[in-house]
Amino acid sequence: MNIGEAAKGSGVSAKMIRYYEQTGLIPSAGRSAAGYRTYTETDVRMLRFIRRARDLGFQVEAIGELLALWRDRSRHSADVKQLAQAQIEGLRRRIAEMESMVATLEHLAEGCAGDDRPDCPILADLEADQSLVVPACHAGAGFNR
Repeated sequence: MNIGEAAKGSGVSAKMIRYYEQTGLIPSAGRSAAGYRTYTETDVRMLRFIRRARDLGFQVEAIGELLALWRDRSRHSADVKQLAQAQIEGLRRRIAEMESMVATLEHLAEGCAGDDRPDCPILADLEADQSLVVPACHAGAGFNR
């Protein structure tokens, strides 16, 4: 099948398929006599695997590790679990960072009159030298709700 068909069958865009080939995440595709990329059903399964891993937030490097484990029939499930647990911790960190950003923006929005005057605490905060601010002092940062 050609790259368009592989893209449709896997849910991964043709551009991303070429990128994954270029970075070595997937092996280079076979070529037709005319030089067009050709893909097998196994290639499409691998691309679906990658798409699902991306959907779960894994970065390309971790996906490479997962692919290696997927291919290795003598793998230890403990190795796969370790990667999943590291991903969980990374997601939790990102969620905490986003919750802190939401709390800070809510605090700034509450302090903004939202009227015709030019004074705006939101813009003032964006302009401020944040290297002088202790992160825990931001509204909601560091506190469990």
